[in-house]
Amino acid sequence: QVQLVESGGGLVQPGGSLRLSCAASGSIFRSYTMGWYRQAPGKQRELVSRFTSGGSTIYADSVKGRFTISRDTAKNTVYLQMNGLKPEDTAVYYCNAYNGYVDYWGQGTQVTVSS
Repeated sequence: QVQLVESGGGLVQPGGSLRLSCAASGSIFRSYTMGWYRQAPGKQRELVSRFTSGGSTIYADSVKGRFTISRDTAKNTVYLQMNGLKPEDTAVYYCNAYNGYVDYWGQGTQVTVSS
């Protein structure tokens, strides 16, 4: 069983920055690819960014150039650095672990961008 715990969300003004963290139970990076998704009210959950099985990164067009995904294998933690935040980035952000067969999700962390 994989456990994912997100942190780092909050309220920020437009143009501000936040860094989200996702701490995973155990050493899962060898078996799982990790990523971040978000879900805004009334909308479907969507991909924000993730690692591929080859170690490269994928970003949604809406966040390219503003968000950066990274990981610390020693800490079993994945990060999402979010700069230049916009009101449309407001959503619950979820950490995901996927091994080709099973998805695991964290509980989510709220990000609100508002003046």
